Amino acid sequence: MAQPDHIYELRTYHAHPGKLDALVDRFRDFTIGLLERHGMEVAGFWTADGGDGDTLVYLLSFPDRASAEASWKGFFADSGWDRILEDEQEDPWVAKIDSTYLSATDFSALR
Repeated sequence: MAQPDHIYELRTYHAHPGKLDALVDRFRDFTIGLLERHGMEVAGFWTADGGDGDTLVYLLSFPDRASAEASWKGFFADSGWDRILEDEQEDPWVAKIDSTYLSATDFSALR
């Protein structure tokens, strides 16, 4: 099996009822820039179609796991992270976040 060129992180945000639109707006207008500033390549964003209508999913690409860890460390140290925390302090938008690191198979289109 060939070694993939990158690793991917699949992140799933389970929004509190009625908070998905605000969460999507924040990612579009603010968070995506913060992610990119810390070396995170965004492959795409999706919302759930059907069953769980309060879910935002996105996929990040990194050269390797060490790069991912360094990017997240920088992200959480950034003053922009404080803005996100302030947004959710009184009225949380996110109930749960799932994160899974993925390695591409040798037949994957994303490698």
